[in-house]
Amino acid sequence: MKSLRPFHLAFPVTDLLITKNWYINILGCTIGRSSEEWIDFNLFGHQIVAHLVDIMPSNSQSNKVDDKSVPPMHFGVILNPKQWDQLVENLD
Repeated sequence: MKSLRPFHLAFPVTDLLITKNWYINILGCTIGRSSEEWIDFNLFGHQIVAHLVDIMPSNSQSNKVDDKSVPPMHFGVILNPKQWDQLVENLD
């Protein structure tokens, strides 16, 4: 498989402590830079940034993808089977 270039993605959150716990303790991310208003996470070699907001933007629309409703604001990672199995264990 061709190597993918790392990406940067920023997203809104309403609670940085809960977000920090999820990304570190559940998904196994590490923290890069941070402030009282945002946190950079290393998500499988990609930089994702949680930005604190007072109110979560509404997301009432969705698109059909493989017969499922998918919100337009989303992201994911591509994992090999071993990485996926490890992630699944962390989610239990």
